[in-house]
Amino acid sequence: MSGAAGVEVVNFGCRLNIAEGEAVRAAALRAGAADTIVFNSCAVTDEAVRQARQAVRRALRERPGARVVVTGCAAELEAERFADMGARVVANDAKGLTESYRSSLPPRRHNALSYSPALSGADHARAFLGVQTGCSHDCTFCATVRARGTARSATVDAVLDAARAALTRGQREIVLTGVDLASYGDDSGTGLAALVEALLVLPVERLRLSSLDPARIDDALFALLTQEARIMPHVHLSLQAGDDMVLTRMKRRHRRADAVRLAERLKAARPAIAIGADLIAGFPTEDESMFANSLALIDDIDIVFGHIFPYSPRAGTPAARMPQVGRAVARERAAILRDANARRRHAWMDAQAGRTTQMLVERDGLTGHGENFAALALTASAEPGSILPVRIGARDGERMIAERIAA
Repeated sequence: MSGAAGVEVVNFGCRLNIAEGEAVRAAALRAGAADTIVFNSCAVTDEAVRQARQAVRRALRERPGARVVVTGCAAELEAERFADMGARVVANDAKGLTESYRSSLPPRRHNALSYSPALSGADHARAFLGVQTGCSHDCTFCATVRARGTARSATVDAVLDAARAALTRGQREIVLTGVDLASYGDDSGTGLAALVEALLVLPVERLRLSSLDPARIDDALFALLTQEARIMPHVHLSLQAGDDMVLTRMKRRHRRADAVRLAERLKAARPAIAIGADLIAGFPTEDESMFANSLALIDDIDIVFGHIFPYSPRAGTPAARMPQVGRAVARERAAILRDANARRRHAWMDAQAGRTTQMLVERDGLTGHGENFAALALTASAEPGSILPVRIGARDGERMIAERIAA
């Protein structure tokens, strides 16, 4: 939760929401809002929506005099429910508009034709830069199109202006994010690789890309991921499953062999690359053999950063009408996937001991991340936001001990 001048913004979910949260805060302040709490919600799962409802109820109960506003994806999908609670609902596409936080009803601009870049605040060592929103695919489990509309991208010039603002305030790593980041530029004929090349003309020291659709990593983007030193050796893939039948029923655009082959190519071209992935457990019709294929994918691809969650049916989606495996089974399988991923990650972390890396120090002055996104903890505090050469030591839980060394 971040607040200023009587405005608190609570961001749920993805990095894009973190980036857009700063625009929300700025818009509310421009509107002269006071004693206002804005919940920037997420709807990637039923649990995310439940958490948003719970937080709104708590705020209404504990802060009866405050103005409670709900925006984000859950607000799009359950606008009436949040309004019935007594919260003001602001549409996703209106969350960055000043008038949305004034007394008049906010305009609804769902599926607007343009998108302005979203830049997170200065309270992070890394700058999250949202360059794209919405999605034009039709995955059977997803409600994103209903929540954010079809894919729209910010212009290259607008993204460059936002990146310059981050660099001017001293942020030395920029993280590009979006709902479907790899589709950047589909609406303008540009492309993510071209945007990255334009950003690298700026004095950006570290550039990181958030989740990528493996089917959209073309030769130009692959070359940048594997050959450009300023792009961090960390690739997060939107895989969702490791079984071809499940992928087909999800209407994903890749197959298991495609994902394995891509990971092998990335590792061969740049051995230091660490692989992350999104995985859904317990998708409708998933039997034991299908689940086993997803479980095996963790080792087959060497997934060290897994974003794993149980499937939950979203009303109005095709998957919600498919034969369900049940919530208990989905949760059990998600736990198995998380345990397997933890073992893989810990073995990978242990193998980092003795190596050197450049660490970006977070705002606490003690923790941060290496180039491959390994979580590190310094033996002595350093300047927040600095990039230091460090030697990696032993693993301590989910972080590695890091000792500063001479440059």
